[in-house]
Amino acid sequence: MPAARLPRPHRFDAYAALAGLLGGLLLWGFGLATRPKGEPIVLFPGAWPILVPLAVTACCELMRRAAPRVALPVATAALVADTVTQGNLVTLVMFTDVMYAAVLYGTPAAARRIPWVTGLLSVAATVVPFAVWRVPEALLIGVAVGIMSFAPASTGLIVRNHRDAAEAARLHAEQTALLAEMDRVQAVGAERARMARELHDMVANHLSAIAIHSTAALSLDDPATTRRALGVIRENSVMGLAEMRRLIGILRDAGAETEPAAAPTLDGLGALVGTARANGLDVTLDAAYDRVPAPVELAAYRIVQESLTNALKHAGPGRVTVRLAQFDGSLTIAVTSPYGDRDAPRAPGSGAGLIGMRERATLLHGTLEAGPEDTPDGKIWAVRATLPTTEGDLP
Repeated sequence: MPAARLPRPHRFDAYAALAGLLGGLLLWGFGLATRPKGEPIVLFPGAWPILVPLAVTACCELMRRAAPRVALPVATAALVADTVTQGNLVTLVMFTDVMYAAVLYGTPAAARRIPWVTGLLSVAATVVPFAVWRVPEALLIGVAVGIMSFAPASTGLIVRNHRDAAEAARLHAEQTALLAEMDRVQAVGAERARMARELHDMVANHLSAIAIHSTAALSLDDPATTRRALGVIRENSVMGLAEMRRLIGILRDAGAETEPAAAPTLDGLGALVGTARANGLDVTLDAAYDRVPAPVELAAYRIVQESLTNALKHAGPGRVTVRLAQFDGSLTIAVTSPYGDRDAPRAPGSGAGLIGMRERATLLHGTLEAGPEDTPDGKIWAVRATLPTTEGDLP
């Protein structure tokens, strides 16, 4: 089993340990001890015993940040050893720094526990000597213990709390920035999806009619049919350009002087059905509704428009029916068309229309279903949507 590797000391700690060791050796060289030989607590008088606690404390200073749980107990033992020698002031200073680092860089439990322990030791070192000797000078022992242990531990705790608060504020700022960026990306994505639906619904109908009638004009050698097809192509081109201009006006948001055209409403279903008939569809409209919120009007209009576009591109020969009914706080839309093979030219489809219709219904907390159905009169393709019309149910 490989031996555990000691953590690598921090560069600043190495400089601090070296400076402390050199400073202690300088005081030792000048004979500047903290206690005279004759004091009762000096068990090992002389110059050389002072070097052992000094060197051990310097090693603890070297590991103050890398291994504070080891450095503090060893430094405490070295301080006790220094107490029974003539002592070195640098040893005391390095011990206070090790105590400070143990709270600042140690575990959270140690950071909470060490100030309490040192505080209790300071109180005990104040009360016990005074109770034994009954002289005011005995109080200085507690003051010295407090300066050596409780003061650096409390300072380390204060600095740690401020550091943790700053780190928490930094993380909160990063999370806030991340959430703001996520909201921005979602908003951009939602806006792009909305504009894609608008562009598809406004232009696809006219381009599909242009594609179908241009194919018919090219495939039939009949001047009258070609002329009618060109008329439909021109009409759809003009209407498509008008829709594009309206969309560009919305995007530019030119201001009060040139307001973009209003969004289509259910009152325009008659004109929409008329355009579908001009494009060759046999369409009947049955609409019965009262007051409908503007978002529901736009969604219903676009669903009918896209359904008629799909019928123009894919439906078989026969009648297309459009029904709208309002009851029980909802607007129901049903567009049915013959389902089967057709002899007329087809326009290519990408499936984006069905996706757009479902998105419109979902955004309003409604439902939409589209697919083939079997009826007594044959197979049909049905688009059925339900949109809430109560203001409280709308997003």
